[in-house]
Parts: sequence; C-alpha cells; structure tokens
Amino acid sequence: MEPGNLTQISEFLLLGFSEKPELQLLIFGLFLSMYLITVFGNLLIILAVSSDSHLHTPMYFFLSNLSLVDICFTSTTVPKMLLNIQTQSKVVTYEACITQMYFFTLFAVLDVFLLTVMAYDRYVAICHPLHYIVIMNPRLCGLLVLVSWIMCILNSLLQSLMALRLSFCTNLEIPHFFCELNQMVQLACSDTFLNNMVMYFAALLLGGGPFAGILYSYSKIVSCIRGISSAQGKYKAFSSCASHLSVVSLFYCTMLGVYLSSAATHSTHSSATASVMYTVVTPMLNPFIYSLRNKDIKQALKAFFVKEPTNRPIVLRPKKCP
Repeated sequence: MEPGNLTQISEFLLLGFSEKPELQLLIFGLFLSMYLITVFGNLLIILAVSSDSHLHTPMYFFLSNLSLVDICFTSTTVPKMLLNIQTQSKVVTYEACITQMYFFTLFAVLDVFLLTVMAYDRYVAICHPLHYIVIMNPRLCGLLVLVSWIMCILNSLLQSLMALRLSFCTNLEIPHFFCELNQMVQLACSDTFLNNMVMYFAALLLGGGPFAGILYSYSKIVSCIRGISSAQGKYKAFSSCASHLSVVSLFYCTMLGVYLSSAATHSTHSSATASVMYTVVTPMLNPFIYSLRNKDIKQALKAFFVKEPTNRPIVLRPKKCP
C-alpha cells in the first residue's frame, strides 16, 4: 500500500463492551450512575476541604487535588461512551481520539504523582511530626503539585506528538471504550518501534518511579510505627494513613491486574472490561474511602449542609396603654 493512502483517515470506531442492543441500556444506566456518583462524591470532598478552615492542611490540600483529578480522569472517557450509546454511533474523529488520549494519559499519570506526594506527606507526618509544619509548608505543597502537573503535561504532549507521526491502514476499529495509547499504537501500519520505546520508558519512569517512592515512604512509616511504644499511638499513626494506603492498593492493583491479564490472555475485550476498574470504579470509591473513616470530612460536610440556626436575642417592647 502506498504511503500516501495510509494517513488519509478522519475517524476511528470505538467498539465498546458489547454490540448486543439489549445490553446497551443496561451499560448506559450503569456507567451513568457510576459517573454521577464519582463527580458528586469528589465534589463533596472538594467542597468540604474548601469550606472548613480546619481542613486547610497539606493532607487535605492534596486530597482535594486528587478529587479534582479523579473527576477529570473519569470525564475524559465516560461521557463520550455514553454519547456513543445514546446516539448509537461508535465513531470518534481522529482529532477527538488524539485529544482524548492526551487528557487520559495526563490525568492517569497525575493520579499516580498525587498518590506519591500524599505518601510523602504521610511519611513526614508520622516520622517527623515535630517538623511537619516546617517541612510541609504551603510553598512546598504548591510546588509539588505544580511540578506534578508540568511533568504530566510534558509526558502527555510527547506521547501525543509521537502518536501523530503514525500512519493507519483500513483497520480503524479500537476494541475499547476510549482511545487508549497502546491500542492506537497497535493499529498503526507504520513502524512503531520508537513509539513503543517511548511509551515503555515513560511507563517505567513515571509509573515505576513513583511506585518505588510510595514503597519507600511506607517502609519508613512501618519502621516508625514499630518504634512507638503504646498500642494507642500505633493505632493512631496507622489510621492516619489507612485511607491513603487503601486508595494506593486499589489503584495499583487494578491497573496491574488489567495489563497483566491482557498480556496473559491477549484478549482486548477482556482488557477493556478490566480497564473499568481503574478508570471508573477506583475514582468512584475514593470519596467513600476518605470520608467513611474520616471524622473531619464528616464534620465539615455536616457543618456545610446542616446550618445551625442563629440564636437571636428576643426584644420585649412595652405595650402602649390606650
């Protein structure tokens, strides 16, 4: 095939989960419910942190940023899938596919970075409690979030530019419910060696590096907790990082499970189904994990929604005689 015919494409087809018409309504209702719960739950976290001055601490600052990223992360994939089901169309334009791939990569890696920053925050709080306020000052917190955004933006930009150089043949069907970088590279007819090298190097550097940082932080945390003499002190220290540890375990276990299962079975359909775990389910569960065991979040939400009536003094005026 001539090279000139390879680049003349304008759209892809997102195959989604199932082509059976009777399942479309069920899939639409299920994903719409999960999306609304994700957006509403994470907005409540942001609302609680921003409205309560007691929550203006580094831990809750990072948590509100994580909630914002989770909303954006889910919004890059689910609305387009719901629109395709509603319109009974699987078409996504080439430009829209590249854009979706860019933002999906951006927010996925940003999730990893924020979880790593939160692990460092817990390490400082437990292992260096007397210096916590000095070390985790507002300037450092803002700098950590800013650097995370900049690195993720540059990585997504690099991956997108590498995808733009690819040429595609007649097979434009993506066996997924969104435009994933790996799926697009596999559809290309041109040489993808450089794309694969950049993609795997970025995954190792931006995925494995933060994961190693999380493991190091928690190894130090466990060592510090073991050194605490009282059982109550150990429980208090562990409970302060239990929610974060649950979110990290859920995110990494589901993501690793997706790629290990797809590599073992070589089934793209099962990979698309498993991807729901870390793209939709994990962002949906994060607000529940952080709010159900967190008294501060509960009190902040209660104070916001349940306004206590203001006690106004009652003024008694003397009645005028006729």
